[in-house]
Amino acid sequence: MALTLRRGPAVPDFPWARGSATALGSLPGTDVAEAQRLVVGELPELPHLVELPERGPGADMIGRGAAFLVELPVQLYAGRWQIAPRPGRDMRRTADLLERDLDQLTEQGDGYTGTVKVQAAGPWTLAASLELPVGGRMLRDPGAVRDVTDSLAEGLRRHVADVSKRLPGATVLLQLDEPSLPAVLAGRVPTESGLSAYKAVDGPDAAAALRTVIETVGVPVVVHCCAPGVPLQVLRDARAAAVALDLALLKDLDPLGEAIEAGLGLFAGAVPTRPPSAGRPP
Repeated sequence: MALTLRRGPAVPDFPWARGSATALGSLPGTDVAEAQRLVVGELPELPHLVELPERGPGADMIGRGAAFLVELPVQLYAGRWQIAPRPGRDMRRTADLLERDLDQLTEQGDGYTGTVKVQAAGPWTLAASLELPVGGRMLRDPGAVRDVTDSLAEGLRRHVADVSKRLPGATVLLQLDEPSLPAVLAGRVPTESGLSAYKAVDGPDAAAALRTVIETVGVPVVVHCCAPGVPLQVLRDARAAAVALDLALLKDLDPLGEAIEAGLGLFAGAVPTRPPSAGRPP
């Protein structure tokens, strides 16, 4: 769960209310109708399209993100998502889960006129997770990274347009999930053997790929990173409208303060959506 923060009148007019609450990541359970009903009812200022990964492959972050790729089909191979020669059963299941979720958002959000948020894995997290048919992650090949970035940008543009048609009175906000971005920048994404890591990506190159997606979708974009060391300058250079991060992982507030002063919005991750393994929930 996150609270949204904004600065004073010098900051651009963000499409969310000051102090509104939303959910950043996955929710527990498998009942999409009940989950979407809960979100619309309890988070009326900034509801979102629910994500329920406990439903299995295709509902997970990487499988859902890969569903938006245009002309880059994927398949499950040995428990990992891999680029496939043609669409198959795994893609059909992924598309079916997404369609069911969108149908529930359409039904539960009928008549809604505020801002609604949709989420997808970002280009660097996909590149660090999807495997090439010949082996290795897409991250190893700059050409493959460009392909997945361009494909994702076009797929998300279509997705945003679809949500806008389903909820014609709403304003769409896109959240790009980039938990792997700090590891990509630091050269800490391990190879298949685990004995080495892929070459670090430069900050300007990382920002350029994110900017490609942000400029293509045509709506405000918040980049969510739940890992330590969120690269705020990269997100500013990518022209993200806001950053979403876990307050518990912050060690130095000065860079965040500078980013906020420069006009970057903040989605402050404050309350986990999953119950603790022991003890009482917050």
